[in-house]
Amino acid sequence: VFTWIRGFSDMPGRRRSLGRRHPLSQAMDRAIAILSDLGFSVQYGPDIDTDYYNFEALNFPPDHPARDMQDTFYIAPGILLRTHTSNIQARVMEVSSPPIRIIAPGKVYRNESISARSHLFFHQIEAVYVDRNVSLADLFATLDEFLARLFQRPISVRYRPSYFPFVEPGVEVDIHC
Repeated sequence: VFTWIRGFSDMPGRRRSLGRRHPLSQAMDRAIAILSDLGFSVQYGPDIDTDYYNFEALNFPPDHPARDMQDTFYIAPGILLRTHTSNIQARVMEVSSPPIRIIAPGKVYRNESISARSHLFFHQIEAVYVDRNVSLADLFATLDEFLARLFQRPISVRYRPSYFPFVEPGVEVDIHC
């Protein structure tokens, strides 16, 4: 026997919360939208890939430290969790002719100690622009515009030469906001 409590049947139901997108997803979506608006097409690739697309096609020498077991998650011989989204640019350049203007967003995985500054996986957006007469000045102008749109106001930016073993010339970007 079920007895109604006086007034119980007149109460409205509870609203179910639908939740919200994670802040990282929101930031990634915003960055992708800005870069798409700047003329970059969005390309995606596999999180699990071959050594060829992750290293060899990008001219990493066989003895490069990034290929070591302590830096890369190998699943099987020659198969790994990508360490950067550059595997996407290798695939695109393999089947496309310049001009190429893409972004490659996604998760990447590194066998690192977890700390306040790093984790086993993180999110990355890589941009690739291949064409005639493209210069470092084009990169700086694109970054200036991207940051202004991201922060919705002009941002003070400083570019500093820096050494990175996987790119030449290497540049670090500092912002003041």
